[in-house]
Amino acid sequence: MGTMKALVVEGIKKINYKSVPIPEINDHEVLVKVHACGICGSDLPRARDGGVHSYPIIIGHEFSGEITQIGSKVKNLKTGQRVTAAPLIPCTHCANCSAGQPAMCTQYSFVGSRQSGAMAEFVSVPSINIVPIADNVTYEQAACIEPLTVAIHGVERAGILKSGASAIVYGCGTIGLLTMQCLLAKGLERIYIIDIDDSKLVLAKKLGAHKTLNSAKINISNYFSEHGKVDYAFETAGVNILQAQIPALVKKMGHVVYIGTVPRDVTFPAETFELILRGELNVTGSWMSYSAPFPGGEWSGAAEYLQAGKVKVDELVTHRFPLSAGYQAFETLLDKKQEAIKVMYVME
Repeated sequence: MGTMKALVVEGIKKINYKSVPIPEINDHEVLVKVHACGICGSDLPRARDGGVHSYPIIIGHEFSGEITQIGSKVKNLKTGQRVTAAPLIPCTHCANCSAGQPAMCTQYSFVGSRQSGAMAEFVSVPSINIVPIADNVTYEQAACIEPLTVAIHGVERAGILKSGASAIVYGCGTIGLLTMQCLLAKGLERIYIIDIDDSKLVLAKKLGAHKTLNSAKINISNYFSEHGKVDYAFETAGVNILQAQIPALVKKMGHVVYIGTVPRDVTFPAETFELILRGELNVTGSWMSYSAPFPGGEWSGAAEYLQAGKVKVDELVTHRFPLSAGYQAFETLLDKKQEAIKVMYVME
């Protein structure tokens, strides 16, 4: 099959640029030549902390590229086609898959976690995971489709959004800025964005936020007590204090969606928890970005949002590196002085 260059995680902070065999594909898979691959927050513990299933592993699951090889039983795809791909590989036969809930699969694989990922010149994926991209969507933009689907899924976990409703998005990272843009695309006008980084808040305002609030400078609970609570709140930062605070910011019968992951225990003050009871709040989690028929409307929708220009991602990509830069790209994402949002490997 020949060899390719890839970033191989072989230990804690040991991500080595080296030659490895090009993946072989089966009858139902395609081989994608990778053009761009973003670093996800979930990739940080894999590269930095040893949070992998086994060594060695090629990580990376936010990618785009072109199809270079097609399995013998693959239909409706062709070589040279510009694509992205859903990284989840559900088993298709467990109870959850059978019920049309692929994200709840109990025996899944995942590109860049349980099998070789896209921080490489080539990656193999099942043909069913492939999502074509439009000619006016660049490879860098298309590598943002996976995080965009996470935002779409999170927004849709809140149900049908009411016209004239207001929302909070807590967190100005990639997922937060995309969640805000999804809410705008679905017709909401009054979206409050909260973060502690003024530069990110400036970008949020530019991308359409109704109001930006720096939670290091003002008391957020007091602000919404004075100015009125909101209908929907989305926590995207995965910060424990915010996760515990957010039910206090929504109206009675309001909706809270937790998208950010949980780094440590979340403790709710009794009076905040009581608001969930007394206000009959709708509190839900959001996990990944898939629905039936797989990979789901999140994926076709994300591709369409980019094609139509309803979601803008160019300014979210703040840093680009060649694959040979290795762990340096991760260090940039971790360095607060760099003000990184999305760090991406862009291939030659």
